[in-house]
Amino acid sequence: METPSAPPATGPVHRVAMYDMDRTITRSGTYSGFLIHVARRRQPWRLLLLPLVGLAGLAYALRLIDRTRLKAINLRLLVGKRFRRSEIAPLAESYADRVVARGLHPAALDQIAADRAAGYRLLLATASFHLYVDAIARRLGIDDVLATQLDEPDGADHIHARLAGENCYGEAKFARISDWLADNDITREEAHIRAYSDHVSDHPMLHFAHEAVATTPSRKLKKLAPRMGWQVVDWRGRR
Repeated sequence: METPSAPPATGPVHRVAMYDMDRTITRSGTYSGFLIHVARRRQPWRLLLLPLVGLAGLAYALRLIDRTRLKAINLRLLVGKRFRRSEIAPLAESYADRVVARGLHPAALDQIAADRAAGYRLLLATASFHLYVDAIARRLGIDDVLATQLDEPDGADHIHARLAGENCYGEAKFARISDWLADNDITREEAHIRAYSDHVSDHPMLHFAHEAVATTPSRKLKKLAPRMGWQVVDWRGRR
């Protein structure tokens, strides 16, 4: 993809590039892969529960449960009802190594590097868990991360298999972005904002940005983007 043109040097005070992660920067989703990675290395017997994971996915498809409940169920099945951060952290790091080594779009890395070189502050906003997203973000040189948080009622080292707050997805993700902008004293009028995503659920984020890029878009986003004047690119297999 051609790097979006830089804003005028005398223009905005802030430059922000907002990236979705799964299937935007990565070639595929990372959530299920992380759960299986942890189960295989920590408690392999939990892989026998994969049929129950499939049933939970069916319940979600039938709209019997929402995404928040689905994530909590799958986490409980494959990782556990309650676990220590210190025990999972090394597995999050090894999973991040695996994703970065084999699971990224090279063209996405090129764009991240170009935005960084152009002076943009890099924000990763994703529905995936902070538990492992932070490790991936560090390897990519991302400045700030907004991700789905897990409940830690017993202190910093104990995590429960339930979400703390909303799943960082769609409107909830954009609400998190809005709060982050306010916390950093960044207004749209004083900024130049780029946004990259593969999925139509990120419509609020893309609509808010000055430059929106639909990256290897899903079917619905591919239809929507031209009507909204958003750039469409295919990052598959490009360097």
